[in-house]
Amino acid sequence: MKTLSAALNFELDFQGNVAPASIQLIPAGDIRGMDGRRWTMAPADADRVVQSFNSRGLQLPIDINHSTQLAAPAGGDSPAAGWIEKLEVRDGGIWGNVQWTTSGGTRVLNREYKYISPVFDFDAATKRVVRLVSAGLVNTPNLRLQALNSFSPCENDSMNRSTALALALSTALNLEATASDDDLAAAIIALKDKADETSTALNAERAKAPALDQYVPRADYDATLERASNAEAALAAKDKEAHDAAVSSEIDAALKAGKITPATVEYHRAACAEQGGLERFRAFVAAAPAVAEPSDLGARKPTGDTTALNAEQAAVARALGMSEDDYRAALALN
Repeated sequence: MKTLSAALNFELDFQGNVAPASIQLIPAGDIRGMDGRRWTMAPADADRVVQSFNSRGLQLPIDINHSTQLAAPAGGDSPAAGWIEKLEVRDGGIWGNVQWTTSGGTRVLNREYKYISPVFDFDAATKRVVRLVSAGLVNTPNLRLQALNSFSPCENDSMNRSTALALALSTALNLEATASDDDLAAAIIALKDKADETSTALNAERAKAPALDQYVPRADYDATLERASNAEAALAAKDKEAHDAAVSSEIDAALKAGKITPATVEYHRAACAEQGGLERFRAFVAAAPAVAEPSDLGARKPTGDTTALNAEQAAVARALGMSEDDYRAALALN
């Protein structure tokens, strides 16, 4: 079903010095606007309009001169003059309970706006009303109905279809009320051309601009890559420093325990640098027997020209009951 939107106008009904809390929005049966358009709303249609409003659970705005449909799409303001809080069917027509804003109620009471103009969707083929969209305070009526305010009945208005349509178009296009038909036509064409140009320009810009979910600016990419590389290098350096410290600690402990000799330190250090090497060295030290008495020979430095005995030579000297100096002298003689 293809739906279109339309607007009617009703004269507001005042009870004393209070803005009306209940207003008629859409009449029943055959509906004819002063601009010649016609619609229809059967009892079943009215019930569906109310059901549609209730199912959405949202209040509908009452604006000024249909700014919700005219100004807002172009980025303009569309402040609410009131809010339609509830819809109900009366005598086949749609009525709404309204909560006016302070400014909206004041404008109504000051008679700044005389008519309420509902905007509704209708079936393009059958012209049946299907949904209420919003309403606006206007001064250009579009519907000849029994007046809701006795002081100025709408039937007595002398406005004809041509005048009503011209005034409605002049207001929407921000032209003087005396604008000619040629002026109206030119303004409408210019507005359409501007909208087409804007749409074309937007589409062109969108076609040129890369999708942000697939591309990033090169500078951002390079900066992110550099930060990641620096962080990776810093982490690798920190890990190597910690690994080297752990290897040195394990080798020193093995030396002191007599599990390895100083001559094999560099071998074990190189082996620990391999993947999993430190874990294998720890397992080796845990299972290996002591090859010499625990000592600190690996950490001692020779003095002068004296060459220190290694662990095996020191063990032989002790076995022979010789001091290290005597054993070293004997080695020199040989």
